[in-house]
Amino acid sequence: MRKLTSALGLVGGLFGLVSLSGPALAADCPIKIGGLAPLSAPGSVTGGEAMRDAMILAQRDINAAGGVLGCDIEVVIADTEGLPEKARALMEKLITQDGVVAVGGGYHSSVGVAGKDVANDRGIPVVFAETWNDTITGDKQKYIFRIAPLSSWASGVIWQFAAQAPGVKKVAIVTENTDYGIPAAAECEKGLGSKGISSTTFGVDIGTQDFAGIVERVKAEEPDYVIVLLTGEAGYNYAQQAADAGIGPMDMMFHANQAGLESKSWWENVPDGNLAFMARIGVPETMYNETALKFAEDYKAKTGKTGVESYALEAYDSIGVLAQAINEAGSTNGDAIVDALENISHDGTLGQIYFPYGTKKDPSADGKGDEWWHQWPDPAITMVQYQKEGEPSNTMTIVYPDVYKTGDPIYVGN
Repeated sequence: MRKLTSALGLVGGLFGLVSLSGPALAADCPIKIGGLAPLSAPGSVTGGEAMRDAMILAQRDINAAGGVLGCDIEVVIADTEGLPEKARALMEKLITQDGVVAVGGGYHSSVGVAGKDVANDRGIPVVFAETWNDTITGDKQKYIFRIAPLSSWASGVIWQFAAQAPGVKKVAIVTENTDYGIPAAAECEKGLGSKGISSTTFGVDIGTQDFAGIVERVKAEEPDYVIVLLTGEAGYNYAQQAADAGIGPMDMMFHANQAGLESKSWWENVPDGNLAFMARIGVPETMYNETALKFAEDYKAKTGKTGVESYALEAYDSIGVLAQAINEAGSTNGDAIVDALENISHDGTLGQIYFPYGTKKDPSADGKGDEWWHQWPDPAITMVQYQKEGEPSNTMTIVYPDVYKTGDPIYVGN
């Protein structure tokens, strides 16, 4: 019965893909939607592969439910490599050569910051899935939307959890020198400082693999807590190299990047990674809605994984939101899609997705900053911890906030 209910929820609730205005012209089929994902180094390959798989599943499910405007959709996957210098040309190619009418996905903030202007200038709507930098929506561009949390918001959960941990007086922050890492570290520094906690930030270039020098400098600081803001494989490498030097997750309170939610890769690359904390977007699997349950079942079957990463959920929803908006617009015209997005209510894997602020209501009307423009306001953010060596990410203990808490944190050294 659950499978039947899930399937009905997926077809009827998630996409709502019955055409509102008749089929598109045959010449317009299939309708192409771009899908941004880092599939090569120095980008987060594990994250990119998860997002690619999720977007392909979204394509399958949308087409099985009837497609969009009488057409199948085709998700054109584009490898960003996590490089901002590649983002503009890649966005141009998707629009001018591949003929996409909208773009979803996106992992690295630096890619989003660099590529969004191209899409906006050409009138192509983008729903970014996993790009946190506040300026992505803060520039208040007509065609740019986001379902990932704001960096200032997500970073707030990270530093607030660190600040309430027992005995924390000094924090070391290891971050990448990118449009994600720099503002996230600054937000953590500011927040920790407001609680009387000192912090020191160590910046490294994206793609760095040898952290021997940084590890020694962090060790010399004698911090009580370490926050690592390194995406992808770099996060794995730092964590294990720190563990080898006696300042890893089993030696001290240690926040690792959410790439560690891909538990198979985490344990293969960080065998000494037990007791690491991580931030996770979305509610725990025990609270999944029917759409998320069906997607999780299919995603695990496709990938062989035991859990679903938050960025996979976001990638899936980014394509679903766009498909529904195109259908409700009755057109692939960018302005019509934007109007539909500003009025959308999408039952996604992450919950009900909507955009309360935009051309019809400025964020300032509710006393909010420009970063809330075209920003989904409700993504859940939790802090989770591996508490058993080798455990899958879907059984990680949720330690913060209290509303989602499934167990107490284990504070190493206390």
